[in-house]
Amino acid sequence: MTEVPQSPSPSRVTIVGAGPAGLIAAETLGRAGHRVTVHDRLASPARRLLMAGRGGLNLTHDEDLDLFASRYGDARARIEPLIRAFPPDALRAWADELGAETFVGSSHHVFPKAMKASPLLRAWLVRLNELGVTILPRHRWTGWSAEGALSFETPEGPLTVKSDATLLALGGLSWPRLGADPAWPGLLRGAGAEVSPVKPANCGFAVAWTSVFVDRFAGAPLKTVELSFAGKQTRGDMIVTASGIEGGAVYALSAPLRDAIAADGAAMLEIDLRPDITQEALAARLSRPRAKQSLSNFLRKAAGLQPVAVGLLREAGPLPEAPEALAARIKACPVRLTATAGIERAISSAGGVAFSGLDEALMMRARPGVFVAGEMLDWEAPTGGYLLQASFATGVAAAHGMIDWLSANAQSISRSD
Repeated sequence: MTEVPQSPSPSRVTIVGAGPAGLIAAETLGRAGHRVTVHDRLASPARRLLMAGRGGLNLTHDEDLDLFASRYGDARARIEPLIRAFPPDALRAWADELGAETFVGSSHHVFPKAMKASPLLRAWLVRLNELGVTILPRHRWTGWSAEGALSFETPEGPLTVKSDATLLALGGLSWPRLGADPAWPGLLRGAGAEVSPVKPANCGFAVAWTSVFVDRFAGAPLKTVELSFAGKQTRGDMIVTASGIEGGAVYALSAPLRDAIAADGAAMLEIDLRPDITQEALAARLSRPRAKQSLSNFLRKAAGLQPVAVGLLREAGPLPEAPEALAARIKACPVRLTATAGIERAISSAGGVAFSGLDEALMMRARPGVFVAGEMLDWEAPTGGYLLQASFATGVAAAHGMIDWLSANAQSISRSD
């Protein structure tokens, strides 16, 4: 990690939230010599990072930075400079320094060689301790006191904390059992911040399946399918659930699907159940004599369809008899989505603190000395390392903004002590 110049006058810094954004900011500020205390609502830090590590901990993505930046959609203009200042190579070097060496896996995903988060987190907490960073668990932030101090609920009772600068890094609102606190949007709106509605991202969707389909196929995977919506396509795997669909291929289209449902009440997704074969070739296979085979068995042999795929075709209505029409159904099976799955099950969330209310250093214009980083900010990205990369990059950027602000305001801070 790039060396941070030592501050000639160390200040008291409070960070709320012990996820990737908060902890990387704590490290950056600690390296600069500031006295850093991190407050977190849960009993131990970085719970979501540990959960992500169960699937291999996809830290970042190895691809051209222009393409990387495009993954952030409407927020690209604000996120791209922060990622260029702390790019994937810098994140990999940081992990390597902690002894969590990384490698580039399939589809350019970047993972620690240990394929889990716990060794990295243990080494990171040791480093933070060596830098003098204090982490206080079970401290739930409740806003500001009348005097402007930070207020917390703790096991010992209410606590107020005066700080020279504050970073809010409470995360998004998905997976509340891993730390999400639904109270913070209201607290920030009350402090004058502009907060966009928080919505599920990288989420599943509700489908009104028939009971017969649910009884037989709930939990069944659909392997290597191609999903299409509004001119966008994604290929991968998905899962049929009792209430709808989820999985990586679904998450990749979740933003346009979510927005269409919000606008129109529903969205029609098309699934190519055999993306590696043309419609013409598929129709030719389906033109073979069926003989005494059941239709399901015929589709399994002639079209290579899994039983769940055949069930999905039937959910879309009576199956066409003509081979050309049946092939067209297989190549574009319609599935009507009626709602997003609950935010408590989403991989991440969209919305949050609007960039328009922050300066270039991620400081709140309405409350000088208070900075915001991580998934609290109004951006979203697909899975594949983009979520963690932006969380780390915004944490580093906010920390550098705090260092500069503390230096510029050192005299007024010292007079107020």
